[in-house]
Parts: sequence; C-alpha cells; structure tokens
Amino acid sequence: MISSALFANGVRIFGHHPVGNAPQGIYCVNGQCSQCTVLVDSIPVKACMTAVKPEMRITSCEGIPELPAEDLRPEFTGIETIDTEVLVVGAGPAGINTAVELGELGIETLLIDDKEEPGGKLTLQTHPFFGSREDCYAGIRGIRIADILTEKLESLDKVTFMGSTSAVGVFHDRAVGLYSRGRYLLVKPNAAVVATGAREKSLAFPGCDLPGVYGAGAFQTLLNRDLIRPSERLFIVGGGNVGLIAGYHALQAGIKTVGLVEALDKCGGYKVHLDKLRELGVPIFTSHTVIRAEGKETVEKVVISEIDREFRPVAGTRRGFDVDTLLIAVGLSPINELYQKFSEFGIQAFTCGDSSEISEASAAIFSGKITGRKVARELGYDVEIPSQWEETEGVLRSDPGKVYDFKMEEAGLDKFPVIRCVQEIPCNPCVDSCPRGSIVIEDDTIMGLPHFEGECIGCMKCVTACPALAVTLVLPSEKKKRSNVVIPFELKHDFISRDKEVTTVDMDAEVVGEGKIIDFREAPGDSKRLLVTLEVPEQDARRVAGIRVFEPEEGYPVEDNEEVLDDETIICRCERVTAGRVRKEILNGVRDMNILKGTVRTGMGACGGKTCTDLILRLFRECGVNPEEITLPTDRPFIEEIPLSVFAGIGKGDGNARK
Repeated sequence: MISSALFANGVRIFGHHPVGNAPQGIYCVNGQCSQCTVLVDSIPVKACMTAVKPEMRITSCEGIPELPAEDLRPEFTGIETIDTEVLVVGAGPAGINTAVELGELGIETLLIDDKEEPGGKLTLQTHPFFGSREDCYAGIRGIRIADILTEKLESLDKVTFMGSTSAVGVFHDRAVGLYSRGRYLLVKPNAAVVATGAREKSLAFPGCDLPGVYGAGAFQTLLNRDLIRPSERLFIVGGGNVGLIAGYHALQAGIKTVGLVEALDKCGGYKVHLDKLRELGVPIFTSHTVIRAEGKETVEKVVISEIDREFRPVAGTRRGFDVDTLLIAVGLSPINELYQKFSEFGIQAFTCGDSSEISEASAAIFSGKITGRKVARELGYDVEIPSQWEETEGVLRSDPGKVYDFKMEEAGLDKFPVIRCVQEIPCNPCVDSCPRGSIVIEDDTIMGLPHFEGECIGCMKCVTACPALAVTLVLPSEKKKRSNVVIPFELKHDFISRDKEVTTVDMDAEVVGEGKIIDFREAPGDSKRLLVTLEVPEQDARRVAGIRVFEPEEGYPVEDNEEVLDDETIICRCERVTAGRVRKEILNGVRDMNILKGTVRTGMGACGGKTCTDLILRLFRECGVNPEEITLPTDRPFIEEIPLSVFAGIGKGDGNARK
C-alpha cells in the first residue's frame, strides 16, 4: 500500500491540514480514518487502502489540488447487478469460516473484503494462537492460519471471493452497494452475513493528533504484513491483549518497547502475554495514563502520570520518556453499521466475529462456523449445529479468569518441565504435545490449569508447543551443582550466542541470577522460535523463566503544568475540532450529535465520525449529561468515500472475482 511504501522510504508526514497547518500521518491503516489521505494523479485516496502502481504520481493534499486534465465526454453505462444466495461481508477468520461452511453445503456464496487477499487480521498475527488444536488451530501462528483457511476457501466451487471490494450501503429494496476497484455494483442476496470485524478506539489527549501516534493494529500492519520497521522506540497505552502483543511484536523486530501504561490497577490481557514483556525488561505502569505527546512535526516525547480511583492524575507523579511512536490500544468497537441497516430494512442478515462481539480470533473462527450453519438453516437446508459448538464458542470468548499463585511442583526427577500457566484461559497445546501424556488438565477443559505428573523424556515438545512461552525444561548438567534450563526465545538472534553470560529472571521479572548460554537451536517446525539452553546454578533452575534483554527505563520527572484534556485537544481529526468547541456546544444544551455536525462539523470528515463519536460521548459524560438524553448521529449510505463517477458507470473494473 502507498502508506507502507512511504514509511519504507522514511516519509512519516503525508501532508498538513488546512486548519492550523497541522502535520498529518497515519492512524488506523485499515481504511477507517482519513489521516493518510494523499492525492494520486490529483484524486484524493486513502494511502493505506491504495496499492502502489507504476507511474503513479503521489502528492500531498495541501492547498488547492491541480485538477485532472479534461477528458473526452465519457460513455455512461448501466450498473451491474449480481444475484447470489448469500453475501458474506468480511474475509477475516469469521467470514472465511462462514463461507467455508456454506460452500461445503453447496450454497452459492459471494465473499467480499476491502483488502486484496482474504485473512483479515490473521495476516498481522505472527504469534501462535491459544485455544485448542482441534477447534481453532491453537499453537499455530496467525499468519499460517490465514493460509490454511484461504486454501480451504479456494477449494470450494460454490464460493466466489472478491478482493478490494467494500459493501458501502444497504437499501430498502434489498440491494447492497459494492465498490470494487473503480466499479459500483449492486448485489441482491437471499441472506447476508456481516463479518466486518472491529475498528480501534481513539484516545484524546494533547498531542494525540501528531504523526507517530497511531493504533496498535496499524503498527502490526506495517510491521507484520508489509515488513516495514516503523519505529526505534515506542510506548504503548493499553494493557489488553492487543497492546501486550504489539509490544512483544516490536521487541521481536528489534524495536525498543520503552513502556506500557494501563489505566486500571491490572492489565486486562492474558497474564502470560504480560509476563513475556516484563521478563524481557519492559516496565508496566498500571493505574497510569498518558498525559500528552510532544513534538514539532512528529512524536518526540510522551508524558505519563499515575491516576487515582477516579482516574484523576496524582500530583507529582508525571514522568517523561523520549520515544518516536506512541501506540494506542485502548479497545475495539464493532464495525456493525451494515448489520444495523440490514435490520432496519428487515433484510435477513447475521453477524459474527468481532462485528458481533469483541473477542479473540480463535472465537471468531468458531463464530463463523456456527453462523454458516445458521444461515443454511434459514435458507431451508437441513443441517446440524452440534450442541457443543456454542459451548466451545462461549469458552473461547471468555475473559481471562482467576489468577492463582504459582506453585513449584516437586517432580523428584532429573528432567521435568516447569509450567508457569497460572491463569484460567482457553488453551491446551501443551497437553496435546506430550508424547507420554504427562501434562494434564484436571477438570478436562481448556480453561483449566495444566500441570506435570509422570515421566519426562526431555523431548522439549511442550516448550515448543506453548503459545505463551510459559514452559521451560529443566535438564541435568555435567557440572556439579549446576543444571541446564531450556527456555523458548523469539527475539532476533543477535541477542543469543554460545558462551554468552546473561541475567536470568523469574516469571515476575525479578532477577534470579546469572546464567550462560551453552546451546540454542530452532524449534522443530517453528523457525521463529529458538530453544535456548542455559547453564545455571542448580538452586536457580526451577525459578528461571527467561533472560533479561533490556534494562527497564524509569523516565524522568515532569512538572504538573496543564490540564489532562484541555480545550485545545483535538477530538475530530478530520475537521480538527477541539474539545473546547464541543464542550461549549454541550454546555449550551446540545444533546443531538447530528446538530454538532452542523454547528462544529464533527463527523463531517472523510471518516464519517468513525474515530470521533466515542470521544464526543466521553465529553458528554464529563459534562454530566445522562446518556439517555444523547441522540447518536444518523448513519446513511455511503459508509466510505466513493467517486461520483462510478454511479454513472464510468468507473473501470478489472474483473477481480475468483473462485
């Protein structure tokens, strides 16, 4: 995409906004905002959704653009209409599995996605998945799961996939408008499935609009999909799985994760993800928030502060960190506008995956399977939905459960695994991996805690299989009063060399002592994971969970000298509307967000209110307005920008549908 090509060539600023000449960069890299807009041959496009082509002329949107040369009068054509039994919108894990279920039943299905290839967010996930191997490919990395699902999809004659295609509107006559590579089409399905996923939530604070402040998903797109190293030093806001995993992906790419703040008193993501960061030397600041980002044209510094139970900054606790990137990972919102319109017009429609309920991709996989069967039933097909499927989906959607104290098991053996899985999460690859069946879950569910009992042959398969890197293996050493410990390691190989002295840490990131690397090799079947053998003092072997790679940074004191959300903070990025302007309207009695469109232009920009709506609702709450008094903005077609020419049939298409 253009945005990635620009980043790869060191371009971080894509233009300057006409209001205040503010620098513009990226934010979502998913087509949901408009921060990356550029001109391609004098036509405005979203850089993150437009592929680079030869001879393409790319310029910024600053000033009045040069108009395209006048062409000959075009020949107008009609709008093509497609009929299909089922339309599935979104080819992520939920949408693909819906289409696969339908295709296997012989039901004609059209699957569309606004990206070129299917896979959705799976194409950004380089880490192994949780869950169970049988149900949702646990232990396999997300990018590989995308390949597996795509191969299934391509084997089905009844499923047609159209990439670079968006559903942009639903109409009362049961037609759905599609924008596909310069063409406008209409499709009239007998049933529709919305599996459009989720968009990242925004966060407002002074400097939040600076280039260098962007979503964790945007970072993963640049890094994992397009192989661009977009940062040297980054800070993260948000301790859910998205933020924790993004921080780990950064470390894998050799990018320094300087720190992470979480407003609550504990991180909401899996503890095993949190442990990975802490063990490697990333400081985690709970009950903290970001106060501001600073920089002339891009982010140069971030200021954080401790907060009290009312989420107010605690005086004298502000600290600064020098960084070039600030990742926002404060939650996701379902992309469900299309589903709401289907429901409004009484059209048979279903929703699954994150567009239905935010959860892990493993749950989205199962959600799609169930939805495919439900659609078939509604169309009159006699199909079974196994009762255990919905139970499994419920388990996979579960929030992280109770955290137990870690108990070191007395194995009484010279070789044995140490399993540091102490939180109830849906995961069991370690159980399946043991050839002796010596790793068990007592309550026989994937939410239980695994433990070792029986015989260990030292095969290291459990160390390889654990998605969380939470299993180490203790082995005897040839040296007296020494033991060998095999740890999983996934950072760049530059950190690992034989005979290197390292600092060992336990699962709570406390220093255990010193160790020496005596061997390392790739894990069988997984070139991204090393099995590193450390020689450590015998008394340390059970405690060693990993090695310290970076020394945690503490930042430097910063004075308390401004409000957290001052009146100049940008709320609407597209129109650069400030918090002060919105507050003034609210205090003057405005309760209808459609009126705000007319008075201060919030929601009138190219993103259509996708990034500012939640932030405006926050301002209503801060002003003491009862949520029941607020009228939300009215959604109308089209839900993304479309050149007017395509409605006259002038747009050129290139036939992108494929079986």
